[in-house]
Amino acid sequence: MTRIALESIVHGVLPHVVALRHELHEYPELMYQEHATAALVRRELDAMDVPYRAGLAGGTGIVAHLPATGGHAEASAPDVVALRADMDALPIHEATGRTWTSRNDGVMHACGHDGHTAILLGAARVLAALPDRIRPVTFVFQPAEEGGAGGQRMVEDGALAGETGGGIGPPASRIYGLHGWPSMPVGHVGTRPGPLLAACRQFQIRVRGQGGHAALPEKTRDPLLAAAHVVTALQTVVARNVDPLDAAVVTVASMHAGTAHNIIAAEAQLGGTIRALRNEVGERLVERIETIAQDVAAGLGCTATVTWEQGFPVTRNDAELAERVLKIARGAFGEQRTSVVARPTMGAEDFAFYGDAVPACFYFLGLEPKDGVSPQLHQPDFDFNDDALATGVELMVRLALEG
Repeated sequence: MTRIALESIVHGVLPHVVALRHELHEYPELMYQEHATAALVRRELDAMDVPYRAGLAGGTGIVAHLPATGGHAEASAPDVVALRADMDALPIHEATGRTWTSRNDGVMHACGHDGHTAILLGAARVLAALPDRIRPVTFVFQPAEEGGAGGQRMVEDGALAGETGGGIGPPASRIYGLHGWPSMPVGHVGTRPGPLLAACRQFQIRVRGQGGHAALPEKTRDPLLAAAHVVTALQTVVARNVDPLDAAVVTVASMHAGTAHNIIAAEAQLGGTIRALRNEVGERLVERIETIAQDVAAGLGCTATVTWEQGFPVTRNDAELAERVLKIARGAFGEQRTSVVARPTMGAEDFAFYGDAVPACFYFLGLEPKDGVSPQLHQPDFDFNDDALATGVELMVRLALEG
């Protein structure tokens, strides 16, 4: 299909895609609670007569499928392209001031998953209307990307495995996914072979001591003081335990202790995250955090227990698929709107789990407006840039047809 023809079709569905994005933004839902969002996706798929299987990954995941058409439909070993979008929001009070601002207090789409879902629904609408689809396409609508490993559960439930494995249609041969990127110009596309985003894990450190009256600290073992020293000591992990040529992050992002100004609490809790681009580095971070927390707390008369939540592996792009994305993007949008991402980011993505199952490529879609700077992801004033939707839909369609 020519560039002009497809662009015209995309722009024909664009008003509907924008309206969907605003509707999704108004009614955000946290991970594994995306019931209204999933209902919207089902509504749209029903309107397009696109068959789907719902109820995956704890209940809100959906996988849909369009077969090839015409002479392509008889292939004995179909070459199936899967396209993925995530649906969940974040526990953040919105401060955008948009007319489509969140109606669910304390929850907002601060990571652009409303845009991702709207783009994939737009791509499905375009592909469903095409008389000639060269290959089958599977659409993956995933819950719980924000720390819930929804991608892993979708894979475990057979989203890519086809009809006989818990999904729909034939098994997927490969998969593509996108993320809106505020620091990239709007409508720009970027990716790279190999690591694109880091592996991550979350930790909780519980420091226990002996509480008491704030005026009698000598009769206590202050866990807040010990926790503060743990926070400081953990800053040495990357600086002194990781090769300077390796990328790593240790961040303590929360501290909770105490109930009043005149009471020394009996317990303090720390929460944080680690990021790494190599598994060996991640293992070293885990080892050092546990040792430092326990030893520092012990030196101040307290104990420390470190617990870990399941994390995400490195989002690593298949080299051949990354080159396909770049080639297709260059052909569609030109060299000036396509680039090889120079280096990975230390953000993390559970799209990595799909890459463990089939060849995969994740790419960035620029959101930065031409006349200003976009708020970054996970900020209360972030809003997905509608001007990027057409590019997102067109590239997803092209990946289904050409990728």
